[in-house]
Amino acid sequence: MRFRAADRGELGALLELYEHLHIEDTPLPDRAAVCAVWESILADPKVHCLVAEAGGTLVSSCMLAIIPNLTRGARPYGHIENVVTHADYRKRGIGTRLLQHALQVAWDTGCYKVMLSTSRKDEAVMRFYEGAGFRRGVKTGFVATPE
Repeated sequence: MRFRAADRGELGALLELYEHLHIEDTPLPDRAAVCAVWESILADPKVHCLVAEAGGTLVSSCMLAIIPNLTRGARPYGHIENVVTHADYRKRGIGTRLLQHALQVAWDTGCYKVMLSTSRKDEAVMRFYEGAGFRRGVKTGFVATPE
């Protein structure tokens, strides 16, 4: 198992992995638009698309954004979203180790905290995140979406 940043040529594999994130998702725009988003992710040193690779296959991924900050000694903070593990590879500790890798990337960047967002509500998912080092109940999250 290898934990690392995604490579430029892995967009297709990452999109296939995302099919295990949401059963139904908003359709993607045309390929050129998707590639433009991917290139902007790769070009931004504050955005990390992290993956777990097993035998040349992407089996887990998460996105870590490092946000500059003017509090806490001007130390940045991290935010993790889009945590996904391929259904065939779940319950093997891969997602936990990937999140621990993401935390290490954040600590190496000087982050004073990392927050994680999930839309999942089931207790097993909450325990999974706690097992990876996150605590619930520390902050309250709110979400706004366009009308």
